[in-house]
Amino acid sequence: MADNAKEDFLQLIKRAGAFLTVKISNLLRHLDSRSFGAIAGLALAIVFTWRFIRTPRGPQRRQSKRQTPSGSSSGVSRASMNDVSSEVSNPPENSRTQNVVDEFFQPVKPTLSQIVRQRLSEGRKVTCRLLGVILEESSPEELQKQATVRSSVLEVLLEITKFCDLYLMERVLDDESEKKVLIALEDAGFFTSGGLVKDKVLFCSTENGRASFVRQLEPDWHIDSNPEIVTQLARFIKYQLHISPDKLERPASNVFTATSLEQFFGSV
Repeated sequence: MADNAKEDFLQLIKRAGAFLTVKISNLLRHLDSRSFGAIAGLALAIVFTWRFIRTPRGPQRRQSKRQTPSGSSSGVSRASMNDVSSEVSNPPENSRTQNVVDEFFQPVKPTLSQIVRQRLSEGRKVTCRLLGVILEESSPEELQKQATVRSSVLEVLLEITKFCDLYLMERVLDDESEKKVLIALEDAGFFTSGGLVKDKVLFCSTENGRASFVRQLEPDWHIDSNPEIVTQLARFIKYQLHISPDKLERPASNVFTATSLEQFFGSV
């Protein structure tokens, strides 16, 4: 309604202007200079009035044009908000986010090095039997034929050598058995740089001699597969690990049992 009234008013102004133009043209023929100046001032007043009336329409149109993208942008904004809200409320998205959070806050699994240190209670010297622990064979008689290293113990023993003084020992029946053991250890990679020292592989001819080695070295830990030797050394050695395929009761509070070296250190 306001726009129609303005249009009617403008038409009226235009008609008045045309009428005045005709009249003024007739009067100009008979008026002097003063009358002509008055009429020119009236014409200027009419022109300014007309421009004043038309001026607000320009900004309104520009405003309306500006409002159009504004409305579309608000529509896009509402659409975007709807998309975001739908994504937020989407159960699969929430599930994936929760999985990421759970994975991030999961307790960190300790490394083998950390497990070895913890298990050995920061012990600095370790003695270990070969038969039934590091070698597949279980008797000196078998070593006369061959010596086979358990590949699964290599990683554990190399970790022990990083912070412990490690000695390996075994009873053998002849020099050939001793050579077979050393060759098997070397082929398995025990004597690599930073690993086991060959001079710390000790051999003897009796079980009592092996027990004597352990007592002389005074280790913090001794690892053995012979229950008699474990019992004999229990009062002399701070900690012992008895390796046995059968689950046995601990003969003493300072003796631990495991089915294998790898099982005790949690590497399998």
